[in-house]
Amino acid sequence: MMSALTEGERKIVIFCSASNDIDPKFNQAAREVVRAACSLGYTIVSGGTVRGTMGVVSDEAAACSGTHVGVLPRFMAVYRHPSLSETVWTDTMADRKEKMREGTCAAIALPGGIGTLDELIETLTLAKLDIYKGQVIALNVDGFYDPLIALLDHYVQTGMLDSRSRALIAFPRTPGELAELLK
Repeated sequence: MMSALTEGERKIVIFCSASNDIDPKFNQAAREVVRAACSLGYTIVSGGTVRGTMGVVSDEAAACSGTHVGVLPRFMAVYRHPSLSETVWTDTMADRKEKMREGTCAAIALPGGIGTLDELIETLTLAKLDIYKGQVIALNVDGFYDPLIALLDHYVQTGMLDSRSRALIAFPRTPGELAELLK
């Protein structure tokens, strides 16, 4: 089980890529986001692996002496990052997503692949249903999420999504703009 929040503790979840083959600017943005979150006193929750941007998040949290909780399904144990402050084990990927969001006040999607998109859209859906109470944020580095923004706007224009629900997700373009949302 994930530890209970202590008085005044704030947690954010970071969804991100497990790929090692991405543009370095995305990993640099991840470092900046983690540094900002640590400086603001947030506990970071992530996928907790050594792979791709998840590994960068883990490395940077350790470098900042931040508290970092990794949530991994047992079948991914070989990828566990050694610097995690705490590890939460799950049986399935669905359980992993639920545990990652648990007790967080913001869910941040960095540029990532299909798994990140799944985590982001599920979290937005839960926010729309008033189940997830935190902020939903997608860091739009160099327009990475522009196609998603266009799709969500298309959904509003066609009546598939109401404008109140569309407003539940923010798309800051820089780590600095994202940090402002966390203050």
